[in-house]
Amino acid sequence: MDRKTFRKYGHAIVDWIADYMDHIEKYPVLAQVEPGEIADRLPKAPPEEPEEMEAIFNDFKGIVLPGMTHWQHPSFFAYFPANTSEPSILAEFITAALGAQCMVWQTSPAATELEEVVMDWLRQMLRLPEGFSGVIQDTASTSTLCALLCARERATSFAINEHGFRDGSSQRLVVYTSEEAHSSVEKGVKIAGFGKDNLCFIPSGADFAMIPEELEKAIDADRKDGHTPCCVVATVGTTSSTSMDPLRPIGEICDHYGLWLHVDAAMAGTAAMLPEMRHILDGIEFADSFVFNPHKWLFTNFDCSAYFCKDPKALTSTFEILPEYLKTDADRQVKNFRDWGIPLGRRFRALKLWFVIRSFGIRGIQQKVRAHIKLAKEFASWIREDPHFEVMAPVTINLVCFRYHPSHRTLSEEGLEQINKALMDELNRSGKMFITHTKLKGKFSLRLCIGQTNTTREHVQRAWEQLQAYAAHL
Repeated sequence: MDRKTFRKYGHAIVDWIADYMDHIEKYPVLAQVEPGEIADRLPKAPPEEPEEMEAIFNDFKGIVLPGMTHWQHPSFFAYFPANTSEPSILAEFITAALGAQCMVWQTSPAATELEEVVMDWLRQMLRLPEGFSGVIQDTASTSTLCALLCARERATSFAINEHGFRDGSSQRLVVYTSEEAHSSVEKGVKIAGFGKDNLCFIPSGADFAMIPEELEKAIDADRKDGHTPCCVVATVGTTSSTSMDPLRPIGEICDHYGLWLHVDAAMAGTAAMLPEMRHILDGIEFADSFVFNPHKWLFTNFDCSAYFCKDPKALTSTFEILPEYLKTDADRQVKNFRDWGIPLGRRFRALKLWFVIRSFGIRGIQQKVRAHIKLAKEFASWIREDPHFEVMAPVTINLVCFRYHPSHRTLSEEGLEQINKALMDELNRSGKMFITHTKLKGKFSLRLCIGQTNTTREHVQRAWEQLQAYAAHL
């Protein structure tokens, strides 16, 4: 492609993106296609000869776009937000153009130093302890895996890194987390070699948060059995219900027994930037590591996961490898983020975060997040006022778990699950909104998560009206 063509289609694509953002509500939120439908419209073999960009772009619009679920649609209420914003998109353009591989300071000094600065900005915005140091990972799953590996090595004085696990002779290391924790904890436990059998799920209370007394009982029992309690993963904002594990009592237990405490606040962490919500991180000073994702609720496009640790040496000692071809004269004076995580290669993720924080400012971010929380509380109040619906979990931030429970009918749990699944499926097929479900203490519950960048009260009110109408029809 010559520069003239590049410039032509660069402008055309930017114009298309702007139009897409202006008119996104004309698209169905959930892709209205069947499995295999998109693949069937694509050639089975790659082209032998170059193709014109006009044809490629037209096929994107005609074939690919109909198969996209529109996460930036303001009526996207499913899963969790994966929001973006204009400043983030522009920064991503620049990142792609620079094409930098930011594995060490020398490969792009500005990338390393900008990451140091914006991570400390985030630390200040969340009011994390001054000693915490940050690095950008790709996802919270990777961040949690990093924490588990660090916990493993600290508990064994880095013996596993050196000698590996030894059958029959290794101490049994145990990891503890809530029964409501994200599936990435179990996945990380398996990858890190602890073994699924050594993951202990701690019961949750009526509010779906971990019960600290049950945690301590489990630790005591394992110690008596000759096992080694190693790590606790606490969750601030669980995936199913955004329940909040109580960090202070959990942290005090970890401090007493010498366990690594990792705090997973993947989505909810952003809420702690509001002074009135900072209480969700009460006790964070006990944490050894902490993660939240700007790519969920901080208007920064995927991927961008902010991982903080109290002792960076524990992190670098776990991951550091220095072959001759990576040595530089600056190594003693700088941070080389290749030693702060699993991959050697690193994208320039700090640029989009810098664009976003500067463009919104702290007040602008707080205004958006506060509005989302207010809308969730209001939606929950509508649910409570309707005799045919019920709220299924405490509304802690921007997620409402609820279900349709017609007051004029006596239904079993199985019947309630069937009717609520039918309601969800009908709404999602309509293309007007997108919600998902979970199970809370075995009860099928619908989830409506408010966090998309441009969602307003109008969109939430319309969703409520659609829920009522479709439920009445059922």
